[in-house]
Amino acid sequence: MIARLSLFPAKTRVNERGHLVIGGCDAVALASEFGTPLYLFDEASLRSQCARFKTEFGQRYADTAVIYASKAFINKALAAIFNQEGLGLDVVSGGELGIAQSVGFPLARVYFHGNNKTAEELTQALEWGVGHIVVDNLGELRLLNEIAAKQGGKPDILLRISPGIDPHTHRYIATGVTDTKFGFPLADGGEAVAQAMSAPNLNLVGLHFHIGSLITEVKPYEQAIEVMLNFAAEMRLKYGFELSELNIGGGFAVSYTRDTPVPPVSAYAEAITSRVITGCREQGLALPRLIIEPGRAIVATAGVALYRVGAIKGIPGVRNYVAVDGGMGDNIRPALYGARYEAVVANKVWEKTTTKITIVGRFCESGDILIRDITLPQLTAGDIIAVPGSGAYCLPMASNYNASFRPAVVLVRVGNARLIRRRETLDDITRCDLV
Repeated sequence: MIARLSLFPAKTRVNERGHLVIGGCDAVALASEFGTPLYLFDEASLRSQCARFKTEFGQRYADTAVIYASKAFINKALAAIFNQEGLGLDVVSGGELGIAQSVGFPLARVYFHGNNKTAEELTQALEWGVGHIVVDNLGELRLLNEIAAKQGGKPDILLRISPGIDPHTHRYIATGVTDTKFGFPLADGGEAVAQAMSAPNLNLVGLHFHIGSLITEVKPYEQAIEVMLNFAAEMRLKYGFELSELNIGGGFAVSYTRDTPVPPVSAYAEAITSRVITGCREQGLALPRLIIEPGRAIVATAGVALYRVGAIKGIPGVRNYVAVDGGMGDNIRPALYGARYEAVVANKVWEKTTTKITIVGRFCESGDILIRDITLPQLTAGDIIAVPGSGAYCLPMASNYNASFRPAVVLVRVGNARLIRRRETLDDITRCDLV
């Protein structure tokens, strides 16, 4: 059990009662105060990861901008923290953009992504002064040019190119291969550059790629950068295109289990910046501004999910099921693509692990399994199970399946807990219903 604490936020400890303590707060006490399921975010971990990315990349490549990928998880409180830490934001919808705008986030530091942006979203982005639009296809390029003409502006844009690189990750989160819904295939990139440069109301400043998520190797980044710099050099010769910004996306992996070690941020930074510098020198290109977009790597480990044990069902010779009060409604990742997690019993951290169980949720699906075959102490109803690595892609994909209420979110720091998202109520989930 104690070995699993390495997967939790830094400085997580166990108090004299054998309770898990995160951000100086007793997790069992928080579960009683705010109810379960409950998501905790350790503020110190969030801020230290922001600083780590800025430092590791910045000391190797001074002109680096760290842009947080909001899709991993964003709300008003986190947007304010990322602003304080000097990050930008990568948004992929009018909703994410609206959250940023609602807290006064500097929209000049926002990059607007998405493979099917609506005219309304693009219009709003231009009206609010979003810094960069990452154009995904020719239809969007034409639409954005028309909208910009009506508004009288000339927004900076990047073109998203698929470099055709296999990132060696799950196929659902591989986004830089040729057969993907995202971006221009490399073979069509020249036409995209030509049309972008000839669009009178757009200012093409750079290229973007994103090869996938949970990438545990640095080689795919190096390969993709080489492809993109070769492409940029070709576009300079053919169309006079000057690469001012190179956005290499994110996808930096985190450890969800102890048997999946990942490179430190420094390893990613060294490989990426070295390849950009060497590649530009080889191609005779001026060094562009480097944009990185970590999301999961900033929030995943900072987040912990707390669940309360309910029904326990043992099938002799088959399996022991332990049901909790959450599940695929707040974390669909295990059901969606077989994501693996570990856990501790927050009120029994010191007790010996003696029983192999499968932790399941409360939703009416056989696939509602959070953790399969994990060894924990003997459990009883009311125990609190803490799942580390829950800060990314859990809450953003949460649903009201079975008319459940999405969980509350608490920010913890030096012994203080602040509610940053209240639990939903029946009024919340029926507000849009009409009789």
